[in-house]
Amino acid sequence: MRHFEDGSFTLRRVETTDRDWHDTSDTEYESRLQAAANNFIAAASSLPRVSGCLPPCGFQVQGAVYNCVTCQYDSCEFPLDCPGKEITVQENNRTQMWCSVPFLLPADVEIVWRYAQDRTMLRERFDDVTVGVDPLYSIPSARPEQSGTYQCEVLSQEQSLVRLYFYLTVVPVAQTYHVHLQDLCAQALRPEPQFPPSFSFWLPRPALLITCLTATMLLIFLSLGAMCRLWYQIRTNVSNPA
Repeated sequence: MRHFEDGSFTLRRVETTDRDWHDTSDTEYESRLQAAANNFIAAASSLPRVSGCLPPCGFQVQGAVYNCVTCQYDSCEFPLDCPGKEITVQENNRTQMWCSVPFLLPADVEIVWRYAQDRTMLRERFDDVTVGVDPLYSIPSARPEQSGTYQCEVLSQEQSLVRLYFYLTVVPVAQTYHVHLQDLCAQALRPEPQFPPSFSFWLPRPALLITCLTATMLLIFLSLGAMCRLWYQIRTNVSNPA
């Protein structure tokens, strides 16, 4: 009877211990699994993600990245206005401006070209020039009064995707020649004049130089002979008047 009771007590104790172990094991497993998941999410969020966004500007639908934490697509969050590009051209020369971006655009885009006389990015300062799908704006013969800011805006379904700016400076021809002449004079007044490669003195060959000198001397002698003959005729006429 003692042995049976001891056996029953031992059996009940084993069953109780096994049940407590299972309860403790399930709770600990769930907590460890949740902690591992939180650590993975935190580590994955801190890693640099491969993004299709191409800086520095523009609304890029193709560059949106899915965020596992918020379960949403994150946009590139770039401004629509791109940094301006400087363009300098001499008067009467041709200049071109391309409304091109490094990211993909929808097929139904509309391109609007605008112009402002001063250097600005304020929308109200611009006047519409052309509206269509041509990304190229060309000026065949630039004039000084065409200097200013040119804006190119790309739209899709009346939504602005990107705006590009071109700061055009047209240098007058007279100013170009004046600056070039000043540079030459400044270089010539130096102790050792240094002219640009495009400016060089042409020295004739010795044979050509001798020929030119001979021809010059011959012309001088012929001129002296003609003068002597004329002087002799005048003297003869004075000495023997008719």
